[in-house]
Amino acid sequence: MRKFALSIACCLLGFIAVQAQNDWIKAQRDETAKKIKKDDSDTTVKIWKKGLNLNVNINQGTLTNWAAGGDNFTFSLGSTVYAYAFYKKGRRAWDNVADLAYGYIHTTSLGGRKADDRIDLTSKYGYDIGRHWYVSMLGNLRTQFTNGYLYPADTTPQLSSKFFAPAYVLLSPGFDYKPVPEFSLFLSPATSRFVFVMDDSLSAHGAYGVDTGKHFRYEIGAYLSANYIKTIAKNITYKGRLDLFSNYLNNPQNIVVFFTNALELKVNKYIAATLNVDMIYDDNVKVFENKKTGVMGPRLQVKQVLGIGFAAKF
Repeated sequence: MRKFALSIACCLLGFIAVQAQNDWIKAQRDETAKKIKKDDSDTTVKIWKKGLNLNVNINQGTLTNWAAGGDNFTFSLGSTVYAYAFYKKGRRAWDNVADLAYGYIHTTSLGGRKADDRIDLTSKYGYDIGRHWYVSMLGNLRTQFTNGYLYPADTTPQLSSKFFAPAYVLLSPGFDYKPVPEFSLFLSPATSRFVFVMDDSLSAHGAYGVDTGKHFRYEIGAYLSANYIKTIAKNITYKGRLDLFSNYLNNPQNIVVFFTNALELKVNKYIAATLNVDMIYDDNVKVFENKKTGVMGPRLQVKQVLGIGFAAKF
């Protein structure tokens, strides 16, 4: 009986000692946390959140005496850059995003052509008025880096775009709704939209809705922009944006649509697969032929790019 009581006492003393040690460790951690905790007035507190995502995909292939046929040489390069700088201090917020992309493909039969080309710069400044709403001012520029061509069958390539031909510039006062960090909805009842075609040959044809021979077109209308970024699974991230614009001055029922989607699947720290799907509808882009009627007119534009290659985040 004494041995049993002694054993129980030893167990209790051991438990108390362990518990006391755990309490001491916890107290030390709390004390350390208090020592390193920054004061709210500390000027070293970061108010900027910055980052850059880089993806580069390269593919190359050669054929020699290949009975199944194909191009003797193929080479393709695709790259995307997504850079951001977000400012938040008190009730003020300032979001800046640069979304860039360029792709090139070369084959022995077709020569060199670009496969992707995008410059998309957005800056949005807002003041918090409560309940996740901000009074905001948004500016956006969208254009491309290099010349683009259409390739009709049995005809020479036709120039369709250049740097700043077209370029779309938005200046938009409105309201921004941010219920969660992953989602924002910007609404504006009065947005100025400027369409630039800074190329004489394209403006001479009245491309992209500008008057023949002019380099500039002004529109004013309602604007909506929804942005969503979500980590779906451990290594899968989705980024989407939907822009809608209605021009009060001409056919407001014909909504201009810009819808971009990017899905990234990380294999490891430096390897990732990316899928990009962009859709555009603009009633003023009338360069597409109806195969049944032969009439040129607007169409839904769809671009899909799939790549696997180097990926890095900074």
